[in-house]
Amino acid sequence: MLELDLTSRVDLPAIEVLQALAERCNDGMLVFREDGAVALSSPYIRQLLQSDGGALLQLDKQMLLLTRESGSWNGSLPIGERVVIAHLTHYAHHGVSWYLALVHEIEGHKDYESQLLQRHAELRQAYLRLNGTQEKLLQSEKMASIGQLAAGVAHEINNPIGYVHSNLGSLQEYLRSLFTVIEAYERALYAPDPKQLLPEIEEIRTRLDIDFITRDLPQLLAESREGIERVTRIVRDLKDFSYSGRGESWRRVDLHAGLESTINIIWNELKYKVTLERRFAELPLVECLPSELNQVWMNLLLNAGHAIGERGNIVVATGQEGDMVWVECRDDGKGIAADVLKRIFDPFFTTKPVGSGTGLGLSISYSIVNKHHGRIDVDSTPGQGTAFRVWLPVNQPAAVTA
Repeated sequence: MLELDLTSRVDLPAIEVLQALAERCNDGMLVFREDGAVALSSPYIRQLLQSDGGALLQLDKQMLLLTRESGSWNGSLPIGERVVIAHLTHYAHHGVSWYLALVHEIEGHKDYESQLLQRHAELRQAYLRLNGTQEKLLQSEKMASIGQLAAGVAHEINNPIGYVHSNLGSLQEYLRSLFTVIEAYERALYAPDPKQLLPEIEEIRTRLDIDFITRDLPQLLAESREGIERVTRIVRDLKDFSYSGRGESWRRVDLHAGLESTINIIWNELKYKVTLERRFAELPLVECLPSELNQVWMNLLLNAGHAIGERGNIVVATGQEGDMVWVECRDDGKGIAADVLKRIFDPFFTTKPVGSGTGLGLSISYSIVNKHHGRIDVDSTPGQGTAFRVWLPVNQPAAVTA
């Protein structure tokens, strides 16, 4: 039996020896650079490359990225009609990335392929269940947000309803006074001498202050119409937020309209301590799921409001760069510490007191933006404030909208 002494070291053999050993290797062995240049290969590897049109190194750039980040990668790879087990290792030398690939073909790959198809079907079913759960979670969080804002929304509705009700009372009195004057004019119209009733008519006009009613009535009606429109707008916005996204289709919308709708819903939560500034640029219509993006705007604006103490400012800005648009919500609140910043998108993570937050707002917002093939950038300085910038493509990939 040959005993290997790991404490005894000898110099590596010449490259000719290593290549000769590789030539006699039944399994696959490959040493290559990140640019695809091959330094050492075995016949089995060359056979695979030739049989699959040289696609082995092009199989998945993500695989090389994972190998570079973690140092190694293991997995099964379909190469043409074969299935192989591959083990990749990475080493960087003088700024050059080198990879060693060890490949072994799986016996009975037909059975293995059948198992893969079965596993794929199981994963697809699990994905569909997860997707359904995510939609229910999104809807639940949306309703929870509205529930937390219910008192403020009720106040926003009660105010215009209150002065519309008061205006209707005034309108009733005005109509009674106007009908009194009209009756006086009718009596004068049918009297033998109408001029004799002019003093009485003038006395009625002065007593009922008809001149004031004439001036106040148009303003009263305008205020009442404005109040009704305000209630209609709030109810419409609530309907948009409570709408389940399961049947919603992708369509092109004005992001500014969604932002204004969101601000209208949550304004009672912000108006007593926040000065809100809009810096809207000209944007194209964006292909999206509008009710889901409205949920993102709500979460960002509420978080900005909660980060502000007694008084502060929130700036909502928009812009476009190339085929991407962005929406930024910036506050001058307390900011986010570096150790917390890494976890803000984790599900159920919250820095709010118990009962004040679910910890799902930013996590769901991240999922929605990711679903739209966008991203969220965060810039925060403790004590100075935080800015969340949401990037969205103007056009979604055709496969998504289909």
